[in-house]
Amino acid sequence: MVERVHMSKTGHTRLREELIRLERKDRIEVIKAIEVARAHGDLKENAEYHAAKERQGFIEGRIMELKDKLGRAEVIDCSNVSCDRVVFGVNVTVVDLDTDEEVTYQLLGPEEADVKNGIISIFSPWGKAMIGKNVGDEFEVKTPSGIKPLEIMEIQQGSMP
Repeated sequence: MVERVHMSKTGHTRLREELIRLERKDRIEVIKAIEVARAHGDLKENAEYHAAKERQGFIEGRIMELKDKLGRAEVIDCSNVSCDRVVFGVNVTVVDLDTDEEVTYQLLGPEEADVKNGIISIFSPWGKAMIGKNVGDEFEVKTPSGIKPLEIMEIQQGSMP
């Protein structure tokens, strides 16, 4: 059975745009760089050639990875998800029961996670702990500084990305 990769419409669009850029621009540029480096002679001691080949390997690997993820993508419209409980795509406001500090996160797939911008993976410890919870539910998350007691304060339609 094929494992689906959950992602938002925005995340799917970003990955598709990256794939197009890699195939149509970056791949061509690195091929040209390899040709230029080859023209310089001895390939054994040609750092420019080796760097370009390494870059080519990275590009081809990323292209294969993106094609795989896009082929298995299950695109979810985050503006149409239920806010009855914590599910993929919603914005969740939680309060730290020790400090009364509130924070809001959107739960998305691992490919879209960006903690600095308030987007966490549904597979992260925080995401796993919140999935399925309702407003008012308390839960705990193990963090490097210890166990944090938290409470779900609000669940809203996803809109961050």
